[in-house]
Amino acid sequence: MKLVNTNLINPGEILAQTVHNDNGVVLIREGITLTEKILARLIKQGITYLYIKDKLTDDIKAEPVISNKLRSDATKMMKDIFYEIQENGLVGRAFILDNSKKKLSIVVNQILEEIQSNKKSFSLLTDIFITDNYVFQHSLNVAIYSLAIGVELNYSSKMLTEIGIGAMLHDIGKMFISPEILNKPGRLSEEEYETMKSHTVLGFEFLRKQADLPTVVSHCAYQHHERLDGSGYPRGIKDDDIHPYGKLIGIADVFDAVTSNRVYREAMLPHEGLEILYAGAVRLFDKNMVEAFKNSIIIYPNGITVLLSNKSEGIVVRQNENLCDRPVIRVMKENTYTLSTPYDLDLGKVTNVTIVDVNLDGN
Repeated sequence: MKLVNTNLINPGEILAQTVHNDNGVVLIREGITLTEKILARLIKQGITYLYIKDKLTDDIKAEPVISNKLRSDATKMMKDIFYEIQENGLVGRAFILDNSKKKLSIVVNQILEEIQSNKKSFSLLTDIFITDNYVFQHSLNVAIYSLAIGVELNYSSKMLTEIGIGAMLHDIGKMFISPEILNKPGRLSEEEYETMKSHTVLGFEFLRKQADLPTVVSHCAYQHHERLDGSGYPRGIKDDDIHPYGKLIGIADVFDAVTSNRVYREAMLPHEGLEILYAGAVRLFDKNMVEAFKNSIIIYPNGITVLLSNKSEGIVVRQNENLCDRPVIRVMKENTYTLSTPYDLDLGKVTNVTIVDVNLDGN
């Protein structure tokens, strides 16, 4: 199978990976023929990339980072918590004071188990979901990315649990923002943007009053938009004044924001999202954390078509451990000439060839 931009898929192609909603329900099953109507609906719902069948790459697999059941269970739990808090308001005792911490801790530990049992880099690009609320999937994705960074940095179990819970709740303040602003499909006005930025303070004020939660969790909500050079918000603090969890979750937050499917813009690819982080390394983001993140993710996912420095073109077959930017490529073309017999090129062994670009037009 190969990964193709949904806008560039021709009707008649066969879907190679099932599309779910965030409750785990199958919406479009693997093997279905993609019609113009189905493609239009997927594009309208913000699905930027799809896997399609391809005879020459039938052996390529894209494994989900976490199981569909864990993803749907975690999403449902967050919906319950977030909506309960929204209904009770900032002064309400809310559901979170009762048994939510225990549920959050269980889910965080389950995610950690799945990340650590794989012992491989991962890509959330391969998890194709349609969601009715971006905040929930974003919060879960940020938790997954944050935990992966924490594992790479050898954080303790206690720290990983705090980071996981903090990441899941980092955007809880958005539940106190007007839905008209929160769900606006286009660019926010200056006034609306200032209102949106207040979610950091609103989340902090709510979470710091919750006796059942570690104090650092509230600072995850408060500081995930702060930057090392003081250009962030809400306080514009710098460097060591920012809690390490805030720095870490800020990296995961930015990466997921730019690489997620949104109705009003196409998602960036992982290597493009990573470029944004590296462009801000030292000035905006902690360089060691960015490096740890790079070591945790797949930059060029299985099934993506890449252009090589030797004028060849091929599809990523599998990953090389600890060499995130040097996977194994099935070379399909050389100097624009389509090969009758494609061959696999291991960039982990062939050091004089590099990936220079990607091609997602499906041809």
